[in-house]
Amino acid sequence: MRPGTAITLLWLIWAVTWAVSALWADPAQKRAGFRVEARYRVLWLVGAVLLFIPAHGYDGRLRLWMPDLAEAWICVAVIAIGIAFAWWARLHLGRLWSATITAKAGHHVVDTGPYGLVRHPIYTGLLLAILATMAAKGTVWGIAGTAVLIIGIVTKAKLEEHFMHGELGSAYDNYARQVPMLVPFAPARYGR
Repeated sequence: MRPGTAITLLWLIWAVTWAVSALWADPAQKRAGFRVEARYRVLWLVGAVLLFIPAHGYDGRLRLWMPDLAEAWICVAVIAIGIAFAWWARLHLGRLWSATITAKAGHHVVDTGPYGLVRHPIYTGLLLAILATMAAKGTVWGIAGTAVLIIGIVTKAKLEEHFMHGELGSAYDNYARQVPMLVPFAPARYGR
């Protein structure tokens, strides 16, 4: 198997299993709404399309670097680690997880497991996998897609923070002052 095939398989397996796992989440009691979510959804769609434009056949103008075989397999390993970290967070959150910005019945601050390292560990894992995918591709499109996805992920994380402040008040504020947003061991910064 080639690294490019492994990367494609990792992302496909993640997408399918992630979609299927939505079936075991509790129903939402309150949702931020489509208009609010449209801000990040458009960025995610554009970024994903750009990131996953095939890298083969590019000349020097669109391919900025070409990782050697060992570097490409390192990128595959980092993608797997990022996806595994996102899955750990997803499983730890359990039935409180949602693909949209929602509050569930009995919603509360989860501050253990990966949520003790960062407030948004699913996004942390996905960002790691996205950056490694970009590094494996070495294309202008990969860089552009990664930049748009980073903006989209940070946008959604900030929208979630605002929503969680409204739902959980000081409990979320106290958590957010102690745990960094996306980068483990970084200083925790929180502003509404």
